[in-house]
Amino acid sequence: MENSESRMTDREPIKITVFQAYLFWENAEKNLQNLSLRLSGLKEKTDLIILPEMFNTGFTMNVEKCAETMNGPTMHWMYEHAKKYDCVVAGTLIVEEAGKYFNRFVWMSADGSFVHYDKRHLFGLGGEDKAFTPGNSRIVLELKGWKVCPMVCYDLRFPVWSRNLNESYDLLVYTACWPDKRSAHWRALIPARAIENQAYVIGVNRVGYDGNEIYYSGGSMCISPSGDVVYYKPEDEDLYTFTLNPSELVKAREQLPFLKDADHFTL
Repeated sequence: MENSESRMTDREPIKITVFQAYLFWENAEKNLQNLSLRLSGLKEKTDLIILPEMFNTGFTMNVEKCAETMNGPTMHWMYEHAKKYDCVVAGTLIVEEAGKYFNRFVWMSADGSFVHYDKRHLFGLGGEDKAFTPGNSRIVLELKGWKVCPMVCYDLRFPVWSRNLNESYDLLVYTACWPDKRSAHWRALIPARAIENQAYVIGVNRVGYDGNEIYYSGGSMCISPSGDVVYYKPEDEDLYTFTLNPSELVKAREQLPFLKDADHFTL
């Protein structure tokens, strides 16, 4: 497996599979087994599989127990499944490097090449800022001509970090462990990010209770650049595939071309 940069091409229709999963607390082996079993039920070819935040452990601060390296079993699992389904597999895991821990989003391609994004905004209320090191750069990836910008959970609350300057991306992806008690914020902020950035936005959450008795009600969704609901699923574990068409993206930007009037800034 090796890091790679992608080249931009013309956009094609893209099939995306989201897995709103139940996660077993701090049990990578059991989670990966469950994910493998559920993914075996895929009934159609897909281009991208998106998994929840910390899909192999649940959202835990127990980094010494749960961290892996970039050559660990979860990375190899991602490669095996990306190769098996001939698609990209994406999600976050806890990674240790040089004594530091990262909540790392990995974009694994079928050929074993990968790119990563380290979560920028760490959730202080849950102690994430004490256990992890924040990332310091945003990335934009390419898939079938679509420019894809990955974010992680708490990043959703910070619109400046995700601002779509110069139409730098077409699809914004949030992989998350977002608790039910703040689900109203989740349901409000994802459509807001889609509308204000004139991009498709996908949020993939988990379901069930974690080891701290925090309940997650899912609510994974895809919202169009115009604010329309493409997909929404509360409560239940769900594996679902849908298609995004570039014509809808182009139409939204042509009919109301406000991105060109946005304030310009650098972080």
